[in-house]
Amino acid sequence: MIKIMDFHLSIAHSTICGCQADFLCSCVRVFVATVRISMDTLSNIVALLHPHNCVAAGFDAAGDWSIQFERHFGLKCNAIVKGGCWLSVDGSEHVRLQAGDCAILPHGLPFILSARPVRRGADAHEVYAPIAHGGTVSVGGGGEFFMAGSRFLLSGPAAEMLLPSLPPVLVVRGGEEGEVLAWSLNRISQELRVPQQGSALTIAHLSHLILMQAFRISLAQEHRGRTGWLAALTDLHTSRAITAIHAEPARSWTLGGLAAVAGVSRTTSAERFRRVTGQTPFGYLTRWRMLLAMDRLLAPDAVMVTIASEISYSSESAFATAFKRETGYSPRQYAREARSR
Repeated sequence: MIKIMDFHLSIAHSTICGCQADFLCSCVRVFVATVRISMDTLSNIVALLHPHNCVAAGFDAAGDWSIQFERHFGLKCNAIVKGGCWLSVDGSEHVRLQAGDCAILPHGLPFILSARPVRRGADAHEVYAPIAHGGTVSVGGGGEFFMAGSRFLLSGPAAEMLLPSLPPVLVVRGGEEGEVLAWSLNRISQELRVPQQGSALTIAHLSHLILMQAFRISLAQEHRGRTGWLAALTDLHTSRAITAIHAEPARSWTLGGLAAVAGVSRTTSAERFRRVTGQTPFGYLTRWRMLLAMDRLLAPDAVMVTIASEISYSSESAFATAFKRETGYSPRQYAREARSR
C-alpha cells in the first residue's frame, strides 16, 4: 500500500479559460482518486509492458484522400480532431470515425483510412516520409480533416500475455475518454517535435495512459465467450482470486485459500478459473511469478536470491530450476539476452 500525502491545488481562472480550468480539475480529480488506492490488478499487469520507441505525427487532409497502412509492430492509436473518415482493418467492414473519436489498433494488422469507403490507398510510408517525428503531413491542401496518431512498441513477456486479449480494433467514441486520448496523442507529438528535459519519461507515461484506456474500454465492452486474463477481471469470483495472487505472489497459496478468497467451493473455483482464464489457478500463479521475475531480472542490480524470495522460492537453485522449466532459459541467460535486445 502506498500512502500519498493530501495536497491542495488551486487554478486561477483569471489566467486560463473556464473550459481549460474544468478540464484540469477533472484530470486532478482522476489523479487523486488513482493515487489514493492500492495498485489494482490491471495497473499491476500493465506496469510490466514497457512502452518504448514512440513515434507520432499529424495528418491534415482535404478532398478525396485514402491512405493504406501495412502490417506494423506495436500499438497504434489515431485520434480524429476535425472532420471524419472511414476505417477498415485487414479488409473488414468500414467503420465511420468522427471528430472526437479514437481508434486503437493493438495487433499490428494492416488498415485503411479514407475520406470515403475504399479498399486501396496511398502507401503510408510514402505519405509520411517527408516529415520528422511529431510533424504534420498535408494531403490535398488540408483544412477539412485532421488526425493525431501515435505508435509505440511494447516489450517484455507480459506483452504476449496481455495483447491477445484485445480485439483487432478498439473504437472510442467522442466523450471524456476520447478527449483524454486525443490530448495524450497531441502531447506526445509536441514532446517529439520539441524534445525537452524529461521528454522520454513524459512519453512513456502518456503511452501507459493510452494503454490503460485501451484495456478499460475492452473491459467495458461485452465479449461473450472471451477467455484470458482480461475476461477474468470481469468475472467476480475469478477476479477476486487473481487480485489475491497479484497482491501476495510470495504467499504459499492453496486451492482452498484461493477458493475462500473467491467466495466459492474449491471445485467451483478451480473449474471456473480454468473456464475463464484457460489455465488452472496454480498454472496462473506460476506464470505470474515468472513474469515478475523476468521483469526484475532486467534491472542491472538484480539479485537472484532476492528475486527468488519475492516470488516464494526458498533458494536460488529452486528458483532457477522453476524458471528454466517455465521459460527454457536459466535466469542469468534470460537476463543477458533480454538486456542485449
